[in-house]
Amino acid sequence: MAEDPRERLTLAPSDEELQRRWKAVRTRMEAEKIDVLIMQSDNQYLGGYAQWFTDYPAVYGYAMTVIFPLNDEMTTITHGGTPPSDMGPPAWALRGVKARLTANYFSSVHYSGTYDAELVVQTIKARKDRCVGVVNTRTLPYMFYDYVLKNLPGVKFVDASDLVDEIKAIKSPEEIGFLMKTVELQDAAMGWARTIIKPGRRDFEIIGDVINKVTELGSEAQLVLGGSGPAGTPVGLSSRHTQNRIVKEKDQFTLMIEVNGPGGIYGEMGRCLFLGDVPAELADAQALLKATRDQTIRLLKPGADPKEIWDANNAFLVKRGQMPESRVFCHGQGYSLVERPCVRNDETMKLKPNMNITVHPTVFSSTYWLSMWDNWLITETGVSERLHKTPEELLPVL
Repeated sequence: MAEDPRERLTLAPSDEELQRRWKAVRTRMEAEKIDVLIMQSDNQYLGGYAQWFTDYPAVYGYAMTVIFPLNDEMTTITHGGTPPSDMGPPAWALRGVKARLTANYFSSVHYSGTYDAELVVQTIKARKDRCVGVVNTRTLPYMFYDYVLKNLPGVKFVDASDLVDEIKAIKSPEEIGFLMKTVELQDAAMGWARTIIKPGRRDFEIIGDVINKVTELGSEAQLVLGGSGPAGTPVGLSSRHTQNRIVKEKDQFTLMIEVNGPGGIYGEMGRCLFLGDVPAELADAQALLKATRDQTIRLLKPGADPKEIWDANNAFLVKRGQMPESRVFCHGQGYSLVERPCVRNDETMKLKPNMNITVHPTVFSSTYWLSMWDNWLITETGVSERLHKTPEELLPVL
């Protein structure tokens, strides 16, 4: 009996879920008289548009362009050989896609910068589209976008980012089911991580073990940051390039597990861990951290303006002698680990029910750096219970 190639896929959304997304977008496109959308992703951390539309993620910096028509199936453009070779994603892995185009381009090879754009122009000219909606120009390379604009004279281009983002930000029951698998995975990984942080190990060895563990548990893309330092000093997050330190007795280890789960939906779990007893002098700082987080949670409700939450957080911090926040400390998650709405002073999207929100404020001084990372769902009346089950404390390793 022939093997079904779709058995190679990890947990994937149903056909009905994908059709729900496509229908919602096309309804808005029709209302705004947009013939076709174009978008591009090149990674699975912040490149969720391609996966949301096709159930196939872009990875490793290789750009994947999606052309989504109002009245037809999609076209994808990926790195690969030229016809008659077929080196793009296999047809069985792409639903709702009629044409799979490939070209031999790399972001690291400047002269190939328009190869995928040329295929976009050919496709839109053949379709005779007159209004093109562009989704998130932040992800489009200059050479790509400049070529498309210059070689489609007479075509109207409009920004369709809000159109897609407003639909994508509200999670369906099926997407929430994927999210719950992710937070369960992250809780399990954090509990396990507490057993492997030992003196004599280098930071990268511990992080590597955590990455392997979440992969075993079903994660598809892994961003795990962390590192150690002496208790009584600020110990923030480190990336691989600065994870060569050897863990010592009575150290602090800060660990953030920002990975997706089976199905590709992101959550975010993180804690400050201690080898030995948790220093008593950090009790007040941890209480301030929780109070900061709790006052943000109280403001998470349908209709809330992210700017007002941002301003309230900073007023709270300054009143208590802390520096005001200058980064995003609360934001949406889905197929991207950071997606809208972002709680900051320039976000225009209001909160709505069934948005997946992570909250991770920080407090710090010359002797400590503390944060916690967890997820909540916006409900019809406010906010859900915390989705993660890991204790909201400074934790000793086991």
